Amino acid sequence: MSFAASSASPSAYQLFQVVVLTGASSGIGRATALAFAGEGADLVLAARERESLEVVAAECSEAGARVLVQPTDVTDPAAVKRLADAALERFGQIDVWINNVGVGAIGLFDQTPIDAHRRVVEANLLGHMHGAHAVLPHFRARGCGTLINMISVGGWVSSPYAAAYSASKFGLRGFSEALRAELTDLPQVHVCDVYPTFVDTPGVTHGANYSGHRLSPPPGLVDPRRVAEVLLSLSRRPRASTYLGVGARLGIWGHAMAPHLMGRMMRWVSERSLERAEPRPQTDGNLFTPSRGHAIDGGFTASRPSHPSAAAVGIAAGALGAVALAGWWALRRHRPASD
Repeated sequence: MSFAASSASPSAYQLFQVVVLTGASSGIGRATALAFAGEGADLVLAARERESLEVVAAECSEAGARVLVQPTDVTDPAAVKRLADAALERFGQIDVWINNVGVGAIGLFDQTPIDAHRRVVEANLLGHMHGAHAVLPHFRARGCGTLINMISVGGWVSSPYAAAYSASKFGLRGFSEALRAELTDLPQVHVCDVYPTFVDTPGVTHGANYSGHRLSPPPGLVDPRRVAEVLLSLSRRPRASTYLGVGARLGIWGHAMAPHLMGRMMRWVSERSLERAEPRPQTDGNLFTPSRGHAIDGGFTASRPSHPSAAAVGIAAGALGAVALAGWWALRRHRPASD
């Protein structure tokens, strides 16, 4: 399915969707840029580092897309406003805006620099708010448009050793829900949330690490290209919430049923993983300086066997989800019939 309007109709004209994508230089962002380029979209690619963006832009141009590169730090609201203005100046409209920037800082909360916590919240929460604030006036004026917020299952299930990340993602979920409520009078303006589990991107190695150990994600990683296909689908058929990855919904249900137990399990998994990991020096990662490189994959899926403790959490989350579902079904069966 192409974004271009069909020329079969006498009144049809060549219309391309204009997509603004932040965090476009690697991982999910690069995969998404290529997916949209293959469908004929006009692209505005944003990230902090121009060189990596230019690599992605060249690939998209080869696929036939018109591309504008706009280096942008989403923690700077003025820079994000310039991003929106540049997109409108080049293409005349914005149809889809994808807030895709996400960073993390791993370590015990009180042993992680407070500036690192602040930066995580600025990028993950305020960065998405800056994007929405820049594009929503345009969507209101046109009466249409789609805003997509990349959140993660971390917006529902807390992550010990990543307290600021949890705070930013829980806050982002509430922000999206509030926006949807505000925009109910504009049925063609959509706010979409995407909740993947762990994705096999370079994000883990690019992120800040104050744990003193090598980091690696659990098994069952989502392919970033699958996430890109979901974003492409949402641009055509917007929906409020999309969940990706093994056990995503079960984990959410389990957390709703027994949040403290889920938190303790997540802590146990994190501690066991760190105990087995090789020592590593502390690093600010990409919090304050741009990531280098433009790879889509993190390389974790093929590099190591499954981790038994992570598998145990998946089973436990599934069990909690099953208990939650059974409880809901029992309540429904015994609910008195309404008059």
